[in-house]
Amino acid sequence: MKLFYIGLGSNIGEREHIIKQAIALIGERIGIVEARSSMYQTQADGFVSDNLFMNAVISVRSALEPHEVLLRTHQIEVEMGCSTHRNADGTYCDRLLDIDLIACDDMVCCDDILTLPHPRMHLRNFVLDPLCEIAPQWEHPILHCTASQLRNEIVQSTQQ
Repeated sequence: MKLFYIGLGSNIGEREHIIKQAIALIGERIGIVEARSSMYQTQADGFVSDNLFMNAVISVRSALEPHEVLLRTHQIEVEMGCSTHRNADGTYCDRLLDIDLIACDDMVCCDDILTLPHPRMHLRNFVLDPLCEIAPQWEHPILHCTASQLRNEIVQSTQQ
């Protein structure tokens, strides 16, 4: 059984309810939800929006392979009403639901469909804050830093 870390975000609609519903579906279709972070309210990252995001991270124990987990999370997004995360010009946009695979055990994967760990996770407080709540000692298999160390690097860089 593999341990996945999955990030969830929403910045339109009943954000907390949407994330809780998505977590329930992940538990039904992907595996056992072992831990879930608190909800974190954040500004949009990578685009301008008047709507604040609600973000969370969960850990899920699953026998599925990462590509199958990715497929199932995309199906959940579509089923819940989120068909895209980008505008026609390629820029990010508001979204009802965004589910990202952050990591799977100490696996490293980079192909046309999936990159693990998530290529920008170490740069995002909205991922690292909730990840640190549930798995502060998780170690990034490429950067060889714990989640707590990665978050501390961001905090220190913003204070300089």
